[in-house]
Amino acid sequence: MPIVRWDPFRDFGFTAPSTFMPPIDIFQTGDHELVLKAELPAMSRDDIDINIENFVLTIKGEKKAPTEVKDDQYHHIERRYGSFSRSFSLPQTVDPNRVSAEYKDGVLAVRIPLREEAKPRTIKVDVAA
Repeated sequence: MPIVRWDPFRDFGFTAPSTFMPPIDIFQTGDHELVLKAELPAMSRDDIDINIENFVLTIKGEKKAPTEVKDDQYHHIERRYGSFSRSFSLPQTVDPNRVSAEYKDGVLAVRIPLREEAKPRTIKVDVAA
């Protein structure tokens, strides 16, 4: 008999999603770039697709369930598997032509540089005598 976790909110529709949805952080490093970091453990680079179109960044992928264990052998499953897609609107100040991505230790880092004209600059004011 499999062990089932008791969920008091199951009957009210407040259960956790049944599909994999990676957690993502987006932050800005000074005045140079936006950085998006996504936790994508146990995925290969071939399972991840990144696309930018009309200032919308989309990350798609699939986290595959392990094949060494058969479904009828599981007693309890909490980790999520399956396809996912996350989209984020980017500001018009980014340069979509210079985006780079790196996947290391289960973390995808997408770096989106800001355009030169969008970076703040100091303007010297001359004082007239």
